[in-house]
Amino acid sequence: MTSADFNTVLPEVILALFAMGALLGAVYTGKDKLASMLVWATAGLFIALALWIGLAITGERAAFGGMFLDDPFARFTKVTILLSAAAVLVMSEAYMARRGILRFEFPVLVTLAVLGMCMMVSAGDLMALYMGLELQSLALYVVAALRRDSVKSTEAGLKYFVLGALSSGLLLYGASLTYGFAGTTQFAGILSTLNGEHVPLGLLFGLVFMIAGLAFKISAAPFHMWTPDVYEGSPTPVTAFFATAPKVAAMALIARLVQDAFGTLPNDWGQVLAALAVVSMYLGSIAAIGQKDIKRLMAYSSIAHMGYALIGLAVATPEGVQAMLIYMAIYVTMNVGTFAFILSMERDGRPVTDIAGLNMFSKTEPLKALALLVLMFSLAGVPPMVGFFGKFYVLKAAVDADMVWLAVAGAVASVIGAFYYLRIVYLMYFGQPTEPVESRMAPVQWALMVAVAAVMVLGVVNLFGIEPVAKVAADALVR
Repeated sequence: MTSADFNTVLPEVILALFAMGALLGAVYTGKDKLASMLVWATAGLFIALALWIGLAITGERAAFGGMFLDDPFARFTKVTILLSAAAVLVMSEAYMARRGILRFEFPVLVTLAVLGMCMMVSAGDLMALYMGLELQSLALYVVAALRRDSVKSTEAGLKYFVLGALSSGLLLYGASLTYGFAGTTQFAGILSTLNGEHVPLGLLFGLVFMIAGLAFKISAAPFHMWTPDVYEGSPTPVTAFFATAPKVAAMALIARLVQDAFGTLPNDWGQVLAALAVVSMYLGSIAAIGQKDIKRLMAYSSIAHMGYALIGLAVATPEGVQAMLIYMAIYVTMNVGTFAFILSMERDGRPVTDIAGLNMFSKTEPLKALALLVLMFSLAGVPPMVGFFGKFYVLKAAVDADMVWLAVAGAVASVIGAFYYLRIVYLMYFGQPTEPVESRMAPVQWALMVAVAAVMVLGVVNLFGIEPVAKVAADALVR
């Protein structure tokens, strides 16, 4: 490893050293007594790295012979991942401490997962891709079962592990086919072996298997079967983490794979991604209608939202990738605010996630109800909330790429999906009084929820600031 390689991967090295140091430090000192301090230290590190990567690092660099890529696309997604992970950590600390499940392993495992995500979005080689993906996945399997005295949490971890192993098998089989026909594992090398006239059938099969394996990671239908049970069974802070940073990393990895390794075959992988987008949007929107648990509702919501993000990738244009990046940044922000509220839901001191408990919630907590209303409107894509503009960007990219049918399908699915978001608003303001849910918020949770709700209303102006940054990132990927 040269000094240039080391400088390129320095943020990832810092994350790895911090995770190992925190693990050793906690084991040989107070263990769980240090958990709270470790959570805040980890969140602080994430924020510091995000500022460094976003503001201080420029240009395009490669390390280890092209296996690791540091470009504006990777940096945009890393900043999103780090900031969302930091937000989830700080809003989870009080909840986990109150429930007696705050373990020192939690921030360490989150750090390792984030390290894997950073590796994923910078992967320039099939081996680097798999290393980052598995580092993330193995850490997530463990945190899903973090509540060891809960049957549901153990079941969630086991289901996630078994189905995750299946998706890894699909990915590895596709990677082996790709390597066999291309003769290289590097994305640039694979791209150089392709020509528009004759593409080996084995390469196409390899691509399809790899997309199927990665579709599992973003909960895209029909590879979504793990999502509702894992979201419901995992501790709520873990569910909040699942719904944010890993989704950004997996979506960025799909974009990196199809553009860097198979960029000359947009008509082939574009059809696959478009099909996944349509199925995800409609399955997520329709299945969420009958949900009575808000965590399961958010699971199906994530499936639908990943379908909208896939529209941006399916059109195979720089504008589409730009729209996907903007959409994912908005999606993560909305989920942070929503889960800040879900973490506060309890009854008689016990956490609850029953949607019916929100009946007439506005009578007892009018400010929190208003903030949740704004978040639900934004998730539904109601103008002038920022969530509307996220969908507008991806649908416009589809129309500009002459895929009007895909944009129409997305618009119809959005109308269907608005029902279950607006149902929550209806229950809060016009529902039948029942046993009410209490909302016990730590100051950090309340601050995050209010800040995100304000961004959903006032952040339209900021879109014009994030748009050029996302454009630079998209142009770095799609050449």
